[in-house]
Amino acid sequence: MKIRITPLNFATAFFLVLALITWLFKPASIIDNQPQQLTGAIALVFLVYAVGSAFLDMIFRNFFKDLKTLWLIEGSFIALTVVIYLLVK
Repeated sequence: MKIRITPLNFATAFFLVLALITWLFKPASIIDNQPQQLTGAIALVFLVYAVGSAFLDMIFRNFFKDLKTLWLIEGSFIALTVVIYLLVK
């Protein structure tokens, strides 16, 4: 099995680190005392995002065998997701 580094691998690692930081350091409690109870839920949301991006990475790997095409498709998917997020926001 060849280990291939892809953009969604970076996204998965990013969401896992965010979940760990949110769970350990509770940054929401620094801003206000009210959302201190929600830090576990926020960390759980980041974990769900990490699982979702890892699942999408596996799906894209099955469809696109060439590494260059895989990088192009996953990079385009991430860019499209960011654009949609900014448009909705």
